[in-house]
Parts: sequence; structure tokens; C-alpha cells
Amino acid sequence: MTESQQVIQSVTILGSTGSIGVNTLDVIAAHPDRYKIFGLSANNNVDLLKKQCLELKPVYAVMYDKVAAKQLKKDLGNCDTKVLAGLEGLETIASHENVDCVMAAIVGGIGLAPTFAAVRSGKKVLLANKEALVMAGNLFMQAVADSGSVLLPIDSEHNAMFQCLPTTAEGKFLNLENEGFSKIVLTGSGGPFLKVSQESLADVTPDEACAHPNWQMGRKISVDSATMVNKALELIEACYLFKLDESAIEIMIHPQSVVHSMVYYRDGSVLAQLGNPDMRTPISYGLAWPERIHAGVSELDLLNVSRLDFMAPDESRFPCLKLGREAARTGDSAPVILNAANELAVAAFLSGALRFDQIPAIIDAVLQKQPVTKTGSLDEVLEEDRKARELGADLIELNTGF
Repeated sequence: MTESQQVIQSVTILGSTGSIGVNTLDVIAAHPDRYKIFGLSANNNVDLLKKQCLELKPVYAVMYDKVAAKQLKKDLGNCDTKVLAGLEGLETIASHENVDCVMAAIVGGIGLAPTFAAVRSGKKVLLANKEALVMAGNLFMQAVADSGSVLLPIDSEHNAMFQCLPTTAEGKFLNLENEGFSKIVLTGSGGPFLKVSQESLADVTPDEACAHPNWQMGRKISVDSATMVNKALELIEACYLFKLDESAIEIMIHPQSVVHSMVYYRDGSVLAQLGNPDMRTPISYGLAWPERIHAGVSELDLLNVSRLDFMAPDESRFPCLKLGREAARTGDSAPVILNAANELAVAAFLSGALRFDQIPAIIDAVLQKQPVTKTGSLDEVLEEDRKARELGADLIELNTGF
């Protein structure tokens, strides 16, 4: 296809003011012949979304917070961008008939419904919202199959797996058993506290927990990396994405964050995807797939890196890893409960209501106390999520033994 024949994709970014959203806009800005912005959304960051709207002039802008939506509409004045609010607004820009591609980058369970709407509408969905699969994996993947949606993982680890696993021209995974597959290795940096004493974790501050050694991320995701619950969630996500049992996924600590994941095959081959820790690489891969485009990322200099280290994680230091595997094995609503309890505990830590080392204890307590049920619909998933958050809030308020 020549440049003059290039079809311009109309893109919605769910979560355009977060780190993934900002990086997506950076990649898109370098390729105006390929992409145009249809819709942008944020939770309550009026100032940044206003700036993005004035610069990019999307058809729609959505604030999840309704008070913030009123303020954005006032601030935009005569700008032609239509301002919507709440969950309905998010679902509108995710499923609109004029949208080709949706970047699902809203952090947390709040992103489930609009991401589901995009999939049901048959969009090309770039999935950075891992919680959508953690909470509703079977329902989500069935919706992808039913609608013909193209689902491309954007988490650096799952994007790496995607690049190393055999797929059809439509991006569907082949039967891995027939392809000689052995296992996947999911890598993680170990976060900022890999080498500090466990006793000192009780005194960790939110700013310290958010100071990731390699990646620039939002505060919630940074805390998840520090507890390594992000690897627990990513393990569950990989089970649904690639139709794998959790036993086929190994987690390794790799402090340099250069090898993003590895796929082992029965003949002894190991395929790995390497790159600098920069989210613009998987973002650009998803946007342009099956092509590759310039992402603005510097070339990996292995001579400068000089060494690549790998080690097994210590589950006594990172108890969330064990909790994640148990939730993956249990299935049904267990991953929903795990995710909800974690989101609540992280928010409590960031607000000063909980110590850093209490986060795993809260997650474990909610998992122990809330019965696991089958979830056959999105409404049932959301109800289990609500109950887990309510239980977690009660436990944090009582603060009994945490």
C-alpha cells in the first residue's frame, strides 16, 4: 500500500491523560497520515484533557466524573468537541460506528465496561487495561470471538508474548500444543524494594513505592509493581489471552527490564522480545499491527546494558504472587475478588490509611472471607467486585490485625 493509499484509522483513547494515553498520543502525533483522534477520556484531570482537546479537536471528550465534565465543557468554550460524562459516555466513544481502534488504558475495574463495549462492537482493541481480563476473562474472550474484534495486548509482557507466539494473519493464536509450546516466562523488575529488608517495608511511603527503577507509570500501577501484584494480575491475564493453565507460566525477576517475556518450545528454542523499557514500543506495535512503525524509542544498546540478570521471586517477600496463582487456579470469581481487594488496598495505602506491608494481608483476608461464585454475566462480575470492595473497606476500617 502506497502512502497515498494509506487508510487513516479513527482512534479512541480511554484514559488519555494517564501514562499509556499520553504515550499513545505521542506515537500518533508522529504519524498523522495514519491516525486521527475520535474520542478522548479522563477521570477528573480537567486541565490536561482540556489541553488535549484544544490541540487535537476530537469529536468527543468524556470525563468519568460528572462534575469534572461540567467544568471541561465550560473551559472548552466554543470548541467543537462534544463533552460527555460517566460510564455511558465512555461506552459511547468506545463503541461508536466511526471508531476503528480503541486504546483501552483506563486503570482498574472502572475500565471493564467500556472495554467490553469496544469488543462487542467489533473494534480493534489495544488492551492496556489488564483488569478487564482478570475480572471477566471467559466472558471477554467469548465476546472477542463472537464479534470478530481484533484484540492486541499492550502490557509490555503480553505484547512480548504475542510477538513470540504463533498466530494467524488475523492475530488469532494457533493451538500451542500443536506448535511445540512448552512454557511462558513472565518477567518483572522486582520494583523499588527488591533488595531492601522486609522489616523496613512497614515504613515505606507512597512516594517511595511509586519510584519505579525502570518505568514511568501512574501511582496505582507503580504500587502494584512494588508489591508484584502486577505479576499476579498479568499471570491471570495471560491464562485467558493464550488459553493456558497457570502452571504453564513461570515468573522471573529481571531487574534490567530489557527482556519483556520469553516463550519456551519443546525443541529447546527460547524466543524472547527485548527492548528498552518504553511503553511506546508495544503501543506502536498494537497501533500498526501487522506492520511496524517508528515509535520514537531509542535503539537498545546491549553493550551498554552489559548484563541481563534473572532470579526466582521470593514469595515471602512478594506474597501477592502466591495469592495470584491461587486465584488463577480457583477461577470463577476469585480473580475478581483479588483485583477488587488490591485496588481498594492500594488506594488506602496511597491515602495514608494503610501501611505498604498491609496490602497483601488485606487481599488475602478478602479472598478468605468472600465466597467464590460462578460469574456468567457482566452484571454478576460487577456485583462480586462491589462486594469485595465493601468487605475490604470494612476490614481496613476495623484494622484488626493488619
